[in-house]
Amino acid sequence: MSQDVSQWLAEIKMLRQQLTEAQQEREQAYASAANWQRLYETEAQQRRADTALAKQTIESLKQQIQQIKSIPVAGETPSDTLAMIQAEVAQLETPQALREKLVQVLAERDRLLEALKTEQANHAQTRKGLTTALGDAIDMLSKGKGNNAEE
Repeated sequence: MSQDVSQWLAEIKMLRQQLTEAQQEREQAYASAANWQRLYETEAQQRRADTALAKQTIESLKQQIQQIKSIPVAGETPSDTLAMIQAEVAQLETPQALREKLVQVLAERDRLLEALKTEQANHAQTRKGLTTALGDAIDMLSKGKGNNAEE
């Protein structure tokens, strides 16, 4: 009988240990699940932020496209351009809006002037290079004719 009791006690002890191990595994599983949920939520939040940023970029690009479409095209008459400008100014309802638009226009003008200066400098450099190359080619042709005349 004492052997039966010892056997039962050993089995109870083993079952308690298995129960403790199962509880530890369960706690580890819960911790792992919580970690994965945190990672998922972080990723979802990042995706939402990326989506919002993409939407803002799309809206900004749409506005830029509209602005580009409103730029006068070669062939439009000055009265068409003036009418477009007057319509745009009429949409600006407050002095502050007019000031902001003026600042934008002046900044754009300065940027375009700078681009024009750069383009003019590049054009002058290209013209100088082409003139030099043309001069060199004429010299070579002249020397070639001079050598042919001597023969």
